[in-house]
Amino acid sequence: MQIDIIQASLGGDEQIIELSQLAKKYGDVQAVAGLDLKIDNEEIFGLLGPNGAGKTTTIRMLTMLTKPTGGSVLINGYETTGDLSKVKKEIGVVPQHMNLDLELTVWENLELHGCLHKMPRAERQQRMQELLAFVELTDRAHDLADKLSGGMKRRLMIARALMHHPGILFMDEPTAGLDPQARRKIWDLIRKMNSEGMTVLLTTHYIEEAEVLCHRVGIMDRGRLIALGTPTELKKKVGEIVVETLNCGDTEYRFFAGREQALGYAGNLSANLVIREANLEDVFVELTGRRVGA
Repeated sequence: MQIDIIQASLGGDEQIIELSQLAKKYGDVQAVAGLDLKIDNEEIFGLLGPNGAGKTTTIRMLTMLTKPTGGSVLINGYETTGDLSKVKKEIGVVPQHMNLDLELTVWENLELHGCLHKMPRAERQQRMQELLAFVELTDRAHDLADKLSGGMKRRLMIARALMHHPGILFMDEPTAGLDPQARRKIWDLIRKMNSEGMTVLLTTHYIEEAEVLCHRVGIMDRGRLIALGTPTELKKKVGEIVVETLNCGDTEYRFFAGREQALGYAGNLSANLVIREANLEDVFVELTGRRVGA
């Protein structure tokens, strides 16, 4: 269903999110260390990295849930340390952990959010109907949120985040814990929102999710951005074809620019091997020595 996801145009191809030397320190732990990043209007941007890399802390600073200890953030031209009400109108947030009011119905969860944003009743009612249709929950409107499946709860959280017509949506691990069918429904929603002008910044541990959805990906490790580019550009950094061999119980990886070079190398090996295309996890392991999600 086609609906008006955002109310007003946010401009052309300019950067809509700008981070300059953004930093966050907890005691002696540097969670985010001098992050510089620009995200384009109408882009789906993914932050990838292991647990503790600083992804969620970055999202929390962008959504004003955590104050930076250094640097600055601009959201569509507004400083996050300035007029918070202006910034909050620009953004919607889907957190990693489920935070619906389970004792309220689906409809009531949306209505509460609309009231908090001081939406007029008529506008609020129309918007709720549109969004329930958009996330395919119209028939569950009067069910308690507690009775929904995990995938349905996540779709309701997305609808709630869209109630006030934000132009930017932050999603922290949007499909964590969902089954494959529910994950793909969320992917479809993200694509639909983006096709109607929504800028999406998401964090994820799922390699396939980042490769399928994101126009660009930033890889974080130990609070720093260590690689940035399209999935294709990042894979070219290490090589597009991988030869895997088992050596004394450990898998070894060799990377090649093309399949011919990989076949030439593999032809000299007697061990069992696998030849496959590289993915973003290969990029991450090569850059950091660690696996995504570890």
